[in-house]
Amino acid sequence: MALSDVAVCLLPGASRLAAQAVAELLEGANALLDTPRYRVHLLALGQPLLERPWDQFWLVAPWRSMVDSEALAALPGQLQALAARQALLGGLEGGALWLASAGLLEGRRACSIEWLREHLQRQHPGVIWSPGLWELDASPGQPQVASCSRPLAVPDLLLALLAREHGEPLARQLAARLGLSALRARDERVLGETAGHALMPPKLAEALALMQANLAEPLPTDEVARLVGLSRRQLERLFKQHLDSLPSRHYLELRLQRSRELLQRTGQSILQVGLACGFTSGPHFSNAYKAAFGCTPREERARELAGLRGQRTPETSGGTLARDARQTA
Repeated sequence: MALSDVAVCLLPGASRLAAQAVAELLEGANALLDTPRYRVHLLALGQPLLERPWDQFWLVAPWRSMVDSEALAALPGQLQALAARQALLGGLEGGALWLASAGLLEGRRACSIEWLREHLQRQHPGVIWSPGLWELDASPGQPQVASCSRPLAVPDLLLALLAREHGEPLARQLAARLGLSALRARDERVLGETAGHALMPPKLAEALALMQANLAEPLPTDEVARLVGLSRRQLERLFKQHLDSLPSRHYLELRLQRSRELLQRTGQSILQVGLACGFTSGPHFSNAYKAAFGCTPREERARELAGLRGQRTPETSGGTLARDARQTA
């Protein structure tokens, strides 16, 4: 069977983790299939997007804004051309915004991030915006469209797609090989989007969602404040009043929570996990992780590999971050 050409296009400010996950899952599928089926091409801004008849085209974009760039002026038309060729179109994180703007999601399901959902429903009322983990819409007579709102949901989406294409046994085998404990259904809620956000001031909920969406490349506190329309002092006051914490401290805790999930749910190296959570220094990551959880990332990974999950002592499971997570859950 012929190779499927897969493009992964990363727009400025988007998560590299999502793009890497697509490549890793498809390359993992190649290793399990009798004959390799997927050839992955990573594209950057400025490269021609229609140079090949792509079978799949994955667009990874940031949520916080539509990128205003002359180089991207032609993107909606290019997406429409890909749809006319019946390519599978994937919008990862804010990539779904571009698919919607190109008119490719009318009457179809797509994932959105919590703090933008009401705005998107007003802006694109013909789209069925979903709060779930991922969406794979295969309406008859139309190209498949796929979406997910968080980088950590990309493996679940790709595994669902591979299960549809090659059968669930292959998807489960690949999940096990990558160290993923289970295949998560599309209607599961995204980690970090709790009902508690509805009880918070909208500006605080928006700031938390921005932090969750930018863990790999953390935003400075001043930038978070600017994006939600507050001064730095006003933002700090909100965090102190409702979370008894500073924005920078809470941001660090979110990054550490995500790093722990990656260590426990994926086979990524400790270096990859650190980089995916915004830690460019190995010692800084190790020290921060130990202060939060009572063990280093290496010790955490060793416990998982040894099958000792759930047997940690109170000292190694009751760190500051664990207490804070319970208080804010």
